[in-house]
Amino acid sequence: MKPPRFWSNPPQRPGWQSRLLAPLGWAYGAATAHRLRQPGHRAGVPVICVGNLGAGGAGKTPTVIALMQALAARGVAAHSVSRGYGGRLAGPLQVDERRHSAAEVGDEPLLIAAFGPAWIARDRAEGVRAAEGAGAGVVLLDDGFQNPSVQKSASLVVVDAGAGFGNGRCIPAGPLREPVAAGLSRASAVLVIGPPDERAAFAALWAPQLARLPVFAATLEPLNTGMAWKGLRALAFAGIGRPGKFFATLRGLGADVVRAQALDDHQPLTPALFARLQSEARRLGAQLVTTEKDAVRLPLEARRQVLTVPVRLVIQDEAGLLGVLGVAGKVG
Repeated sequence: MKPPRFWSNPPQRPGWQSRLLAPLGWAYGAATAHRLRQPGHRAGVPVICVGNLGAGGAGKTPTVIALMQALAARGVAAHSVSRGYGGRLAGPLQVDERRHSAAEVGDEPLLIAAFGPAWIARDRAEGVRAAEGAGAGVVLLDDGFQNPSVQKSASLVVVDAGAGFGNGRCIPAGPLREPVAAGLSRASAVLVIGPPDERAAFAALWAPQLARLPVFAATLEPLNTGMAWKGLRALAFAGIGRPGKFFATLRGLGADVVRAQALDDHQPLTPALFARLQSEARRLGAQLVTTEKDAVRLPLEARRQVLTVPVRLVIQDEAGLLGVLGVAGKVG
């Protein structure tokens, strides 16, 4: 589902649709608050939730990967646990990138599994128990900020600086799962992802709500793989939270994006859809290019025909963030 345009309006000018739907948004936020009163499973190891306040992508998966790598460098065994959105298996099970498919376990856990132990479980508490039993020193809960089934040692709210908190209202009046003030009251820190100008605009708009929390900055940076992107005619496709960011990254690398096909987040890349993309690429004399997250949803034989742009999250004060989350560890 593509979000309605009025979700992204400034909070000072939410639009008539948002005002009309506001009572439903208040009810949605109240339901979230009521659900969060339920007691959850307490693990024997730290559980760090990487979540957000709104629907759609904010950069949680690259954040989990970055934290997993940072903790590994400090001698901490971090396992991720997620629901496996889009996959048919209920779990709990540890994802094997060589054996499982995105249709079985979801695209995000499959991507995370390349960097460390990744678990899926419809019942998050069962997933945390399984990870702990397998030797996890820290559990990174991928999403689940509004889910009470597991008690969190710390929670990191991830924000896409360009999207921010939208118009500041709850679903369906806006993009939020809960009011900003309520959500941030449970957060340990906020991680704002985006270029400096977007981060500055977000911080200025939401300064009062962010005042009590440590706020960290990060950017998504393309890896230097030696690929000659400059001048490459590309048909780019992406089914992520904000496909436009991927297309801008590709153009920034020098590629000539002759067609940019935005797909829905997690949209299945069916044989029919891939055949249509192939046909269009041949007609345009272009190379198919996508994101790492989309690539794992392609059949193996199709992946060989598509280039990917690998990106990694760079956190400006990584050690400071780990310290706030209570999992600093030791380097080396």
